[in-house]
Amino acid sequence: MIRIWGRPNSICTKRVLWALVEVGMEFELTLASGTMGPEGHISTGAEPYGSVDEPWFRAMNPNGTIPVIDDGGFVLWESIAILAYLGSRYGAGTLLDGRPETLARAVQWMSWTNEHLEPALNTQILELRRLPEGQRTPGAADEAGEEIARSVEALEAQLARTDYVAGEGFSMGDIPTGAAVYRWRVFGQWGRRLPHVDAWLARLAEREGFRCHVAPAELHV
Repeated sequence: MIRIWGRPNSICTKRVLWALVEVGMEFELTLASGTMGPEGHISTGAEPYGSVDEPWFRAMNPNGTIPVIDDGGFVLWESIAILAYLGSRYGAGTLLDGRPETLARAVQWMSWTNEHLEPALNTQILELRRLPEGQRTPGAADEAGEEIARSVEALEAQLARTDYVAGEGFSMGDIPTGAAVYRWRVFGQWGRRLPHVDAWLARLAEREGFRCHVAPAELHV
């Protein structure tokens, strides 16, 4: 059984939980976070789940971030690295198909998600939902939304050519990308016609890991 430290409404934790469902691995989730708790974001005065600043946690991850996994004594942090590990160790035929090209394309789109979608998406969520109104920056949410929309056009072009981001079959590359784009949709920021992205999300929505760990809207707020 793999142990995980994180929280269900963390987009990075969602990636790992979804991947574990894909490979059929049992896991034990321990709630941990420096920014969120059962009552919400720390900007509202809520208490975080904690643990991330404890010495035992910093010994696992000196950055104090989530998620972290422990697989029989092998400890790993950063969700993209964790997906690569799960794909290479347990994901033959599910997260990866054994082709170097698929691996490379999957990593390409996972990196794209982190670099082009996540920063603007995090800004938008903070400005629209998590920060108290007095702490919000006028226009920041709209600016972030426009940046996301421009980035998603690249995804639309890819999905016009292939059913999934790394080719014709599902791969680990669809997990971070799918979770992020779906979160953008949950926050009501769609605003344009993206038929190939829509069709791709519909395919992802048929997967058990997506249904359990990404689809519930309350896990994004």
